[in-house]
Formats: sequence, C-alpha cells, structure tokens
Amino acid sequence: MLRGIRKASSNWVGKSILSVVVAFLVVSFAVWGIGDIFRGFGQSTVAKIGGTEVTIEQFRQIYNDRLQQISRQVGRPITPDQANALGIDRQILSQYISENLLDEQSRRMGLGITDEEIARTIHNDPTFWGINGQFDKARFDALIRQAGYTEGRFLGEQRRQIVRRQLAMTLGGDLPVTTTLLEAFNRFTGERRAAEFLHLTAADAGDIAAPSEDALKAYFEERRSSFRAPEYRKLAIVSLLPGEQAQWIQISDADARKAYDERRAQFVTPERRHLQQMVFPNAEQAQAAAEQLKGGLGFADLAKERGLSEKDIDLGTVAKSAMVDSAIAEAAFAAAPDTVAGPVQGRFGHALVRVLKVEPEQVQTFEQVAPELKKQLALGQARGAMAETYNKLEDERAGGATLTEAAERLKLSIRTVEAVDRSGRGPDGEPVANLPDAQRIVSSAFNADIGVENDPLQFDGGYIWYDVLDVTPARDRDFAEAKPQIEARWREDEIASRLKAKAAEALDKLKAGASMADVASAMGKTVETASGLQRGQPSGVLSASTVDGVFRLPENGFDVAQGSSPSDQFVLRVSGITVPPFDAKSETAAQTRQVLDNAVADSVITQYVGKLQSDLGVTINQTALRQATGLSAPTTN
Repeated sequence: MLRGIRKASSNWVGKSILSVVVAFLVVSFAVWGIGDIFRGFGQSTVAKIGGTEVTIEQFRQIYNDRLQQISRQVGRPITPDQANALGIDRQILSQYISENLLDEQSRRMGLGITDEEIARTIHNDPTFWGINGQFDKARFDALIRQAGYTEGRFLGEQRRQIVRRQLAMTLGGDLPVTTTLLEAFNRFTGERRAAEFLHLTAADAGDIAAPSEDALKAYFEERRSSFRAPEYRKLAIVSLLPGEQAQWIQISDADARKAYDERRAQFVTPERRHLQQMVFPNAEQAQAAAEQLKGGLGFADLAKERGLSEKDIDLGTVAKSAMVDSAIAEAAFAAAPDTVAGPVQGRFGHALVRVLKVEPEQVQTFEQVAPELKKQLALGQARGAMAETYNKLEDERAGGATLTEAAERLKLSIRTVEAVDRSGRGPDGEPVANLPDAQRIVSSAFNADIGVENDPLQFDGGYIWYDVLDVTPARDRDFAEAKPQIEARWREDEIASRLKAKAAEALDKLKAGASMADVASAMGKTVETASGLQRGQPSGVLSASTVDGVFRLPENGFDVAQGSSPSDQFVLRVSGITVPPFDAKSETAAQTRQVLDNAVADSVITQYVGKLQSDLGVTINQTALRQATGLSAPTTN
C-alpha cells in the first residue's frame, strides 16, 4: 500500500483524487452489503459519515467531476443511468465515504500538517515547474483552474490527501508474499492457450420472415420501458475560447517577422557532435598519448591500452551547451570532423577529444514557421482580450440579463441546441455535433434548471456558458412511433435466439464424441484456430470475454461463448495450454512480488476502512442519492 500510495500520489492529479488509491479497492466496501444502513433522514443530505453530513450539492459536484473524468478516459459520455447500471455511482460514493472516514479518523487521532509542508510539496512537484526547472506560479494557477479548482480548494484538498497518506502509511508496511502465491500469479498472467472454434454469425441464422403486426405489438408490450423517449433539454450556449477567438485575429507579416527575430532561438537546432573522450591525470601523460595518436595509433586502440572500453570513452552526440566542461566543449566544437583535439586542461584533468561526426546547426526559416507562429500570436492576443469580455458578460448577467440577452449586447455568437439527451444525443439518435467539452456541458445542464443562472465551465483556457431554455420530459413512445426500433430489436433477438440454439446443438454433438471437423462439416462451417491467447486480451474475431471463456475450460474441454454481441456466437475447444516457467529469483518475479506486496497491503487498508465504517457509522439517503446523481428512475440494489 505504501508504494501504491506513493506512486498514485506522484503527480498533482493523483494527489487531487485519492480515488486512484482507495476508490476501486473498496468496491466491496460494507456500505453496499448492509441494507439496514439505508434509511431516510434529511431530505437534503445524501450521507452521514461519522459526524460529517454530505449535502446533495456537495456530492453532486464530486459525482459530476469524477464521472466526467471516467468519461474522458473511456472516450465517450456516460449517462447517470448507465453509471448506475455499471455500478459507477456506487463506486464513487464508496470512494467518497472511504475518504471521509479516513479524514474523520485523522482528526480524531490529531494528525495534521503544516502550511510550510504543503507549500514545499507543491513547490517540489515537477508538474508546476516552468522551463527554468523551478516552481511557476502562473503555471500552477492555470493548471488548477483548468481542473476546476480554486487555490483555496486545491490547498485544502492537498492537506487532506497528505494526512490520509500519513494514516495509510502506518498500515502499509511490507507484508510477506509467499513463493506459492508468486507462482500462481505467474501462471495466471503468463499462461497461453490455443483453441479451435466455430464462429456463428447472423448469416448462419437463416432467413427470418417478417413478424406479424400482432407479434410486434406483443413484443413491444413486454418491453415497453426500453423504448421510452428520453428526457431532452433545449440549451443556449455561449463559448469564449482562445481557439475560436483567434481565428478572427489577423497577424501581419511584419508582426510575425518581429516575433520570429525575438524568438529565433526557438527555431534553431544547434550543432551536435558525436564525441569520444579520454581524461589523463597530468599533462605529461596526455601529451604522450597525443604523440602516440600522431604516430598512427588508433583512438580506440589507445583506449584499450589504458583498459577502457568503447562505452567508457563515448560521450554520445551532444550539443555544445550540454557539455559540463566549457574548455573541452570549446576545443571539441572547434575541431574538424574525424580529428582529435587536445590535450585540453579540463575540470577533471587533461583530456583528448575525438570528433566522430558533426550534425550541422539547422535553422527553420521564417517562411517555414510563419503559419504556426501567426497562430500562436493570435492565440496570445485572444487570451489577452478574453478577460475583458468575460467581465463584461458577467456584469450583464449580474444586472439581470439572461445569457442570450448578454451575448447579444456584446455581439457574441449564441448557439441554440434544440434538444439533447443525457448521453449528448439528439432526437435522431446521433451525438449533437460540434459541442465544445460536450460531456461536461450536457452533464451540467441536466443538473440545472430552467431560469437558473449557471457558473461558466472552464475549458481549453476559456469559458463556456449555458442556460437551460426548456425541458421535454421522458415519456413512453406509442407503438406506431417506436415501430422501426421494435422491428430492428425483434430481428436482433430472433437472430441471437437461433444462433444460441445452433451453438447448443453443436456442443451436444461434441460432448457425445463427435469431432469439431465433423460438426463443422454438418453445419457448413470451417474450423478456425487461434493460438497464444492471453486472459483478458482479444485475438482476431475473439473478443476479450470470449477468450476468457477459453481460460475457464480444461484442456480438450468444450463450451459455447458469446462474442461482442448476441448475434456473434462461438463453439470452442481448448486445444493446448502452455504454462510459463517460474524462477523465484528472476527480475520478473521481483516485479511481481512488488505488485502483490501492494495488493496485499491494499486489502489491509480496505479492511481498515470497513472497520472505521462500523465504528464511526455511515448512513445513506437513497432518495437524495438519486437526486444528486440525476437518475431517471429509482435504483434497485
């Protein structure tokens, strides 16, 4: 745990969310396994954790922030209903409860940290360093603002994170991992399998006659809720982003040329040389070596005589500015290629330097860099002008103007999105196009109300304002409206049903003694093969979950498995198993031991959090939780 915490906390993002350390380690946290702690108590309180009450607004902010982080990681927006189905909302709450339990226990134990220690930690974080390798306040401000933090909130979070680590480190000492566990882990991760299989696709389902109207209606009635129209919201959006504003700013050639001259060093790749060097303790030895070289002895041969390998004398290909010893640098970069400079009096002795190869200085011309340079200058001007525009728009809203009225007065572009659902899609089922930071806008809009003034979202160095203009509630579609979707879904289900029946019939034949080749021939299929299969890894047409099915079987075992969809079925046979060799003293075993050390220690902190929950008490208000997470219907746990 100690190493895991240190690793997770090695950058500012890890420090800002201890979820990386604790959250997903406590999925089985007792709060989700004990039904009697779910009792309604305060209408505006989501949870009571020891003596701390968490309001709907507090948890809504935490929930939205972390759901957005997960959405960005998976590359698509996740709706609250999807998050609930996947258990993400419960994991986020479990994480938040764990953090607060550790915070409360830390307070009870009197753990704390000084302001000086917090400042030292932040100043020593390379994330906040400038190009000079030192803490850059402007960079610090920009990064935490981009992440949605004020300085006070960020420092407060840092204080809590550091104190939590102090508490966790007392529990995270080295715990022994047995060789048996190492060997089992080695087999689990390193085992490879081969399989032969029959792949059944939609084409194998045969001709499917169109269903009758009555059949479709019956199908619809059994699944009416799955054809509901989602809630839609109409939005007004105003964005003030450097990239958008910069496209209207024209930079003259004269201004670009001036900037080029001022920044010329940015466009120059300095000369680099591949050098070899030998250092001698005194001038006499260095001069004697130089005479040997003049007499025809090779530089490499001289090195061998002195007991030096080629690696010992190789300085690599370096720029003059990268060399520590300025005297040697001057001599090396004044010498011609394939010559030896010296003896030279250096900082560590008298040196001979051989120039092997020269990479000349390269300068990008103004014409080469002008387009990109003009973009940079335009962005700079746009950023400089945004503060004034931001203040004017906020002043208009403070004076009672709506977002649309304020934008019109300032001649800012306003975009109206007529209808968008929680997943960012329009009524046509397609994602609403060209929305900046679409997931955050949609998520925030569905946690806002009509006529309520919302704080702007910070994005890409600028701001995005949004207003909810109208809400179209979720509703049941009637049969006529949903008929195209009903027909498509009915056909998908019918294909899946037929394929599953065919796969089950093939499996019965295999279990009765038939060969894969015989079964394949009877079905008009070809036996396919796959080798080198790894747990959790897709291979060709086999999805990761299908491959996992192969690993649940013994050698020569048979089974059926679903592919990436119900209309993708496989009949599998394990044709080979390769067990990796195991050496308890190898580097791989040492790395595995470290991973398992962390995992074992993680289980200790999980148990500790469970004990804190029992001692301090945790109560959850399910109604308030649904409100905070924006669920469209009550959850069932």
